Amino acid sequence: MAQEDVDVSSVMLAFYRRLYPFKSIFAWINHQLTPTRLFTHREFAFTVKNDIYLRYLSFSTVDEFKKQVCLLTPSRFEIGPVYTARPKDRKTARKDAFQPMKRELVFDIDMTDYDPVRTCCSEADICKRCWTFIAAAVRVLDMAIRDQFGYRHLLWVYSGRRGIHLWISDKEAMDLNDEQRKAITNWLSVVQAGKESGKKVHVRLGAKPLPPSVKSALDELVEVFPDLVLDDQDCFGSEKGYESLLELIPDARVVEGLRTMWASDPTRSSADKWSDFKNQIKKCYPQKDSQKRAILSAAMEDIILQYTYPRLDAEVSKHRNHLLKAPFCVHPKTGRVCVPVDPSRIDEFDPASVPTVGQLLEELNATGNNSNEQGAEHHSDWERTSLKPYVDMLDKHAQGLMEEVRREKREMGQFH
Repeated sequence: MAQEDVDVSSVMLAFYRRLYPFKSIFAWINHQLTPTRLFTHREFAFTVKNDIYLRYLSFSTVDEFKKQVCLLTPSRFEIGPVYTARPKDRKTARKDAFQPMKRELVFDIDMTDYDPVRTCCSEADICKRCWTFIAAAVRVLDMAIRDQFGYRHLLWVYSGRRGIHLWISDKEAMDLNDEQRKAITNWLSVVQAGKESGKKVHVRLGAKPLPPSVKSALDELVEVFPDLVLDDQDCFGSEKGYESLLELIPDARVVEGLRTMWASDPTRSSADKWSDFKNQIKKCYPQKDSQKRAILSAAMEDIILQYTYPRLDAEVSKHRNHLLKAPFCVHPKTGRVCVPVDPSRIDEFDPASVPTVGQLLEELNATGNNSNEQGAEHHSDWERTSLKPYVDMLDKHAQGLMEEVRREKREMGQFH
């Protein structure tokens, strides 16, 4: 075994044994203090040494869960659906008796899907500037899901590198079948996926008003667009950038006028070019009530949506049997922990400030408790590190789920 493998394995063992909040994760996915099918029939998948992927793991108790994680020291592990039988018993269960039953409704937003519009970074890189695209997406999606579907138990989790995950644990969301998940995902998917250029927003015919659900998102994004797209990212500053904009304008007269103007003045900023676009519409179509002007105004709204609306990885959300990386895992490339994020403070969040596994172990050792004996219990060691506010956030979220279960039980008791 290479020395590097030994080092990584020992670091991960120390992290899992001393810092990983197993009890908090258990409370969150189980909704109660004692194990239910939400935990015992839940699939876990581990990525272990040599990238071996172990699926259909399941556990009876949180202690058994922790013991297996510490034994195998996975580089990451994922959480999947609740099945009709225990996943570890699937080989002895009839095929038709082993089906996914419940699963959180999940969404995944990945920064690489913004590569066609962001200018500061590309591919796996991310910075505080382009994180603003994710922040805008979180605000819009959080509001849409709460207002349009009435879900309340939303947990946002930074992926550890360049994206963010959303787990929705409301009972109604857990019970959705694949068709219903697909319908919700399609409803919320306004910007079509893909890195090719061209129009990706198709939510209305011609100049007709936007659907109310999208209009409320636009109202939020109109505020974001000038600072993010025009000033900070300067998306239309380069020739490639402004040609991408011109491709979205459905009027040859306006396009040719703008292209001529911008080709002769390559230093014009994106903000100037957006003003030029508005002025060119008025110049070509001076009548306020003209149909052409209405179509171009609608096109402007669609452009704002295309550059700022959440870009969802739809396949993650459509199927109950999809697995998603567990909160508080360590991202192997960055060493950062996948921590919960408060959507009301998403603008303040900086991916670079998230604690790494190395930093946390140093913090822990600095407190003077270096006990690392085999089997030693360290369920609360995270309380003495910068992981604490993030675990507290998960605990508060889990508490809300458990209170809901207690309320349901009380109501059921009234009818017996």
